[in-house]
Amino acid sequence: MIQVKGLTRRYGNLAAVSDLSFSVSEGEIIGFLGPNGAGKTTTMNMITGCLRATAGTVTVDGADIETDADRARKIIGYLPENPPLYPDMTVDEYLEFVYQLKKCTLPYTEHLTGICDMAGLSDVRGRLIRNLSKGYRQRVGLAQALIGDPKVLILDEPTVGLDPRQIIEIREVIRSLGQKHTVILSSHILPEVQEICDRILVIDHGKIVADGTPAQLSERVEGAEQLNMTIEGEPAAVLGVLRAIPGVSEAVVTVEDGMKCVYRITAESGADIRRAVFDALSQHRLAILSMQQVELSLEDIFLELTGAEPAPEQTISTDETQPEASKQKKKRRLFGRKRGDDK
Repeated sequence: MIQVKGLTRRYGNLAAVSDLSFSVSEGEIIGFLGPNGAGKTTTMNMITGCLRATAGTVTVDGADIETDADRARKIIGYLPENPPLYPDMTVDEYLEFVYQLKKCTLPYTEHLTGICDMAGLSDVRGRLIRNLSKGYRQRVGLAQALIGDPKVLILDEPTVGLDPRQIIEIREVIRSLGQKHTVILSSHILPEVQEICDRILVIDHGKIVADGTPAQLSERVEGAEQLNMTIEGEPAAVLGVLRAIPGVSEAVVTVEDGMKCVYRITAESGADIRRAVFDALSQHRLAILSMQQVELSLEDIFLELTGAEPAPEQTISTDETQPEASKQKKKRRLFGRKRGDDK
């Protein structure tokens, strides 16, 4: 459905995105993950045609975003990180405006009613956008992206600013959208990416550093098998037994609690030490109170691949790559003029 080849965007000597290539199949939900400044928003802007690439190509359902822009943009619904809303319009007025702007030919009343139901806007359609909460404004932004029933949805930080209940609701909406649409989702919220997405692209310094399912990424960065065990016994004796087991490369105490300590046991590469550990401790009458195989979380994978701390959930970045002075410039409106501008 989406083919990105050699995509590059430069600002002077700074390469915000460098030689990016990937593909997205029809019906996939792709998570775009990376630290602030990695180039996620820049890439999304180029995929949607809002920003011209310095080099490379983007095709959406066979339409080139540069040479066949009109057809490509009809296929795409875009929710920017800060939705392009007009606060002096009601929800209905704004959605009608977008409907006309997109030259949508679907039945007007039925189409907009279905979108408002899906986005949870049915009860606020007559209210001014300026009087809506952050969560409802985000829903209006999602609704405008759905107008025209596009095959592809590009969602940049769709749950920023929402409360926990709203986040859960929007996640359910995005999951349901994946049944009919191809979705690219950018997020700093790692559990969100893990819960929603079929596949994850990790981008860092403008380049893709990993591409795969969470399980595949875990296999890529995971080293030797590790066990967390709570064992009852004198710590020095327990460590002596553990370190003598064939296949154990390291055993350390991670939580000291008298005679009931927690141990981290690391196996040699490729070794499964669980049965050997159990047998050895049993022979020495050392009670095993718990045994858990350590699995890398998405946070661990993120840190391993990017060497950066995950951004806070509510972090807002409007332009990841431009110099600070450029960030202060007023954003270009996505949809025409605001009412009254030409009066």
